[in-house]
Amino acid sequence: MGKETITLTNNETGESFEFNLIKCTRGPKAINFSKLFDTTKLFSYDPGYGSTAGCESTISYVNGKDGELLYKGIPIQDLVAQYKFTDVCRLLITEDGLPKNATESKEFDLELRHRGFLHERLKGVFHAFPDKAHPMATLSALVSVLATLYYDHKDMDDEDDYQMMARRIIAKTATMVAFCYRHSVGAPFIEPDISKSYVENFLYMLRGYPHGKFKYTLQGEQGIEEVEIEALDKILTLHAEHGQNASTTTVRNVASTGVHPYAAISAGIAALWGPAHGGANEAVLKQLNEIGDVKNVDKYIAKVKDKNDPFRLMGFGHRVYKNYDPRAKTLRSLKDDLNRRGIKMDTRLSEIAEKVEEVALHDDYFIERKLYPNVDFYSGIILTALKIPTELFTPIFVLGRMPGWCANLIEHVKNPSVRITRPRQVYLGQ
Repeated sequence: MGKETITLTNNETGESFEFNLIKCTRGPKAINFSKLFDTTKLFSYDPGYGSTAGCESTISYVNGKDGELLYKGIPIQDLVAQYKFTDVCRLLITEDGLPKNATESKEFDLELRHRGFLHERLKGVFHAFPDKAHPMATLSALVSVLATLYYDHKDMDDEDDYQMMARRIIAKTATMVAFCYRHSVGAPFIEPDISKSYVENFLYMLRGYPHGKFKYTLQGEQGIEEVEIEALDKILTLHAEHGQNASTTTVRNVASTGVHPYAAISAGIAALWGPAHGGANEAVLKQLNEIGDVKNVDKYIAKVKDKNDPFRLMGFGHRVYKNYDPRAKTLRSLKDDLNRRGIKMDTRLSEIAEKVEEVALHDDYFIERKLYPNVDFYSGIILTALKIPTELFTPIFVLGRMPGWCANLIEHVKNPSVRITRPRQVYLGQ
């Protein structure tokens, strides 16, 4: 069978040009426009790249129409229900797939625990930042410093090199995020404890006091409950990968220059910082506080529908999903489950969020525009219930997304046909 093609005709000149169609394993076909300019002396115009594929990938698949998200072909709901975050890290960055048994699962988790300690020089960098520096700015800078401490990752030759690079930064990100918070409140750093699992260790480094038995947290609460570990683990899994979003595309674009992989990931962290991307859950929480009371929901819904009002409802709608975000469904269920298991949500904010969702899902304005809750709508409420400070919401997103960035970076730099990213522009100047 010959290749499937599509013919484009220039009505002005009468010339016709034929382009190959690429059949994807899932989703619509793609037109191979890689030679569009060479063939036609024309180029495509696609602001925001909503109709443009910049790469081929086998890592994740997002079906916006049906509200579907797959990691390596596996539905996100199944992964959250059956596997730990570190298992999902293994799935994304290696060719080995999910662990086949508890021993394989523990071995990978244990390796990350051992790699979680920070270079002493890196700890000294924290003192260069003001106490109230935003942790995303600090985190991006710290990852850039990692590029100087592990410079040999710039020239990776084999799979062992790729795996060491990825596992090292996935492990150290948990420590760096915890240290960012402790530095901001003037608390002493808590070193990783290899007797604790990856997620429990993160909570321990975030909350614990040095010396003696671990009993009280910085927030004055006792211990770390298993339900908290499970909940944060699920949140990290839900954020681990999501196709060619803004930050992942940033990582690939910067990596295309041949730069150190940690420099590319540092750029991805900066991209994720924005309120239209990773910072949205923090914005949702602020907006729920602005609404203030369930009785005010109708007033704010009316503001959304008023074309002359700049108010925009955060946590609703998505660039890709035109259906209920599957991650948001899981988070809604997780919120209810945590309530049943004794982790209490902020009742006022939870009731406002549920009322907003109820009104919006039955309102023609939202239905016609396919505006459904996204992953950010409930995540902030849950993180607050887990005693995560608001300023750490986006760094938690970084922690979750790190394996996805590493997987995309590895896939990108391994591809021998990859060229430096160089989009064109529609020039409208003099």
